[in-house]
Amino acid sequence: MLQADPTVKYAAGDFMLKRILFTHLKIDSPYNTYLYPGLPPAPLRIPTIKGLDGVLDHAKHNYIYMVAKEDFSGRHNFAVTLSEHNRNANRYRAELNRRHIR
Repeated sequence: MLQADPTVKYAAGDFMLKRILFTHLKIDSPYNTYLYPGLPPAPLRIPTIKGLDGVLDHAKHNYIYMVAKEDFSGRHNFAVTLSEHNRNANRYRAELNRRHIR
């Protein structure tokens, strides 16, 4: 399963969700990649030219996990291992808690 939070936001109809809760993970939608395997049936958003260029001219790496950075910069922390990803995710969740984002 892909388990990508943006697909849950799309399934919920709310890209402004600040925190994905377990209740959101149960939304029955083919866009919910926590419930449905593979990619969603259609794009969530139309990509920008910069985004398309990034895909076409990507850097080689071994990352398989990503989570938003805890500084809320709009950037991401990437990880090769699940334990590394869990550390990144825990830092992000701790910052959500510190900011009282529920």
